Amino acid sequence: MSDLQGWGLELGFSQIGVSDVDLSHAEPGLLAWLGQGNHGEMAYMASHGLKRARPAELVPGTLSVITARMDYLPRHTQADWQAQETQALHEPGTAVVSVYARGRDYHKVLRARLQKLADRISHSLGPLGYRVFTDSAPVLEAELATRSGLGWRGKHTLVLNREAGSMFFLGEIFVDVALPPTPPVSGHCGTCSACITACPTQAITGPYQLDARRCISYLTIEHAGPIPEALRSLMGNRIYGCDDCQTACPWNKYAQRSTLPDFDARAGLTHPQFLALMAWDETEFLKRTEGSAIRRIGHARWQRNIAVAMGNALRNAALPDNERQAITTALQRCLPSANDLVREHLQWALAQDAQSQTQAQHPQQG
Repeated sequence: MSDLQGWGLELGFSQIGVSDVDLSHAEPGLLAWLGQGNHGEMAYMASHGLKRARPAELVPGTLSVITARMDYLPRHTQADWQAQETQALHEPGTAVVSVYARGRDYHKVLRARLQKLADRISHSLGPLGYRVFTDSAPVLEAELATRSGLGWRGKHTLVLNREAGSMFFLGEIFVDVALPPTPPVSGHCGTCSACITACPTQAITGPYQLDARRCISYLTIEHAGPIPEALRSLMGNRIYGCDDCQTACPWNKYAQRSTLPDFDARAGLTHPQFLALMAWDETEFLKRTEGSAIRRIGHARWQRNIAVAMGNALRNAALPDNERQAITTALQRCLPSANDLVREHLQWALAQDAQSQTQAQHPQQG
């Protein structure tokens, strides 16, 4: 299997590893995390029980897991991208979409290439039983990645690599042949806590501990209902995902650009104006997000998220009057056709304008 790494590189992967299937040491932590309800509404995280930590039970006959890392920064990303992403969080009228979601849906890209890799392995070894995963089943991806040497677990719970930071996707191939495992690497976070400090909602409750219910990525993507009011003002202008813990991480100065055009940002998704995005009806939304990971949340959640961002802009008493008027007009225009979920967030956003105006007139009460 000396060709495995080479085949992976040819297919656009950045690194290939191999893990055994004994993840028993991860079971207590998984059970504790689920027991505390930290998975929120992601019922799929709990529905398979400990199969998540038992590859041979999830896919009977599995003897090894091939792990793959694929960098996703767009090809033409500038050297100061971390500073640019941080700056965008403070620009009125600007919406922020997580970097990974600005291009083609990674599920589609990785799955197709993992399938090709599996075909090459099968051609080399003979008949092979396998199953490909890309964030699509109850798999402990980070655990398998660290166990196979793709990196170490950062304090934000993401996998970090000395040569690539954390801006990469993970994928796996469960195979029914025993392959030599690749050794794990040591961790290099040291005393750094930049990711914990950077989290807007304090979702990283401690080193290596994440409460998904407070995570903006969870709230804007996985969470289907109303966003808790206490967290709305903390979301700022983030409308799909959140990269704060990654942009703050010193290791991401080494983040690698993708070699694939698939992850190049689509027009209108790199720091767009949220007024333009709010104007999309459902047909336009589906057209613009075809082949994108964003489509999975649907038009209503898209509008919900943008409404929160617009409300947070209105909270800023320094917002120019013309921009304030444009935002309130857009929110009011959406009200008649909004469903109950979106309407609640539109009304909340409009209320932020009244609140900011009151505070401007009576600053001693603010």
